[in-house]
Amino acid sequence: MRELGLILGTERSDRGTSREIRSPYDARTVGRIAFGDAAVMQQAIELANQRFPDYAREPLHRRIGWLRGIAAGIERHAEEIAHTIADEAGKPIRLARLEATRAPATFRAAADESAHLDGELLSLDKAAGGEGRLGLVRRVPAGPVGAVSPFNFPLNLASHKVAAALAAGNPVVLKPASQTPMTAVLLGRIALEAGLPEGVLSVIPCSAREAAPLIVDPRIKVFSFTGSAEVGWKIKSQAPEKRITLELGGNAGAIVEPDADIAFAAQRLSLGGFMYAGQICISVQRIFVHEQVAEPFLEALVRHAREEIACGDPQDENVVCGPMIDAANADRVADWIARAVEAGGQASLPSTREGNLLSPAILRDVPREQPISCREAFGPVVVVETYREFEEALTGMNDSDFGLQAAIFTRDVGRVLAAFDTLEVGGIIHNDYPTFRVDPMPYGGVKQSGFGREGPRYAIEEMMELRLLVLRR
Repeated sequence: MRELGLILGTERSDRGTSREIRSPYDARTVGRIAFGDAAVMQQAIELANQRFPDYAREPLHRRIGWLRGIAAGIERHAEEIAHTIADEAGKPIRLARLEATRAPATFRAAADESAHLDGELLSLDKAAGGEGRLGLVRRVPAGPVGAVSPFNFPLNLASHKVAAALAAGNPVVLKPASQTPMTAVLLGRIALEAGLPEGVLSVIPCSAREAAPLIVDPRIKVFSFTGSAEVGWKIKSQAPEKRITLELGGNAGAIVEPDADIAFAAQRLSLGGFMYAGQICISVQRIFVHEQVAEPFLEALVRHAREEIACGDPQDENVVCGPMIDAANADRVADWIARAVEAGGQASLPSTREGNLLSPAILRDVPREQPISCREAFGPVVVVETYREFEEALTGMNDSDFGLQAAIFTRDVGRVLAAFDTLEVGGIIHNDYPTFRVDPMPYGGVKQSGFGREGPRYAIEEMMELRLLVLRR
């Protein structure tokens, strides 16, 4: 069992109130960690504010060195981090290891992008009255960053926020999800080991109430949040003048055209819907399949879910679908499935439950107004709907309050481009599941899925300001 303190300047195990962290799988205690109170959060904000002027002036090569040092430290501790993620998040160990290998690449990409944050020269005499003047534009750090990361990617989504802030020249105060704080504290330790100046990164596990100053305190200039739409839009209303990035999830859809590789599409969409019990913002939730191939596709989808998606102990190397994060979410998803069936939906693959473990569920012909279709399920459920005309599928995909990512399986490039023109989402994936993400790409959504983009280059830009100097000859 790990015992960890929060990160405030240096690690202080005696700060805050000690809390047990329990496994979502079997409820055993996997760690004990210090949770900060309001006073600790105020100290972290003040420390970030104090450190900002000096850190913003640090030579770029030093910031790059610290980012690369953090990447190397994560690699050294990768196995410990992976098992911590599996313990506290219930993420299958094979997926936790993938997360631990992705995070170093995120810090290195931030280091690389920071090396290209050059400004530009403007010839102002293009406009009348600009004769004899030259414009110099540069990017400058926006100021201390507040960041809230979710439970489902406790390392990698925290890394996207921390790496971008540090690359931009901003100190950052990170509030990890209360269910998964240990991974974030390990990241903070690694940053200190890499030589990052004390106080530039604070990691404060705490309740949502104690984290409120990150939203409203004027010393925090940028706020980056990943979580539910309900919470995200409430945050935005509390600080309308603050620069805020919101990544709020979705109910990702996929279109399967009759010319697609049906077996491949079924295999990828099954994996994208059920890995990590569907607790991924871009988990497959809605599948629109052409009526000509609906039956063979559905048969292949059910077969793959039954035979290839192993459920159980997240520390088992073969498991793909681990537990829901807690009983409340397991209850919610089970209830939504039952309501969909009562409303006329058919269970091509019924779900079973044992504790917080839900087995994959495949539903078809579910009314679109049912929560399992129109809201974010965040559980191991996919809903299959058939269509006759391609435009019906596009309309069905857009019939959603969310717009994060979508997918289309087809060999027809014209239809891919039509989807690119029509679908109201942040990203479209061709011939793979909508769950596809590599870290350099711009990632974010529209509508209730939020605004702003992550990905090192794009997140760094969100955390910097443009400043203009006009020189007169």
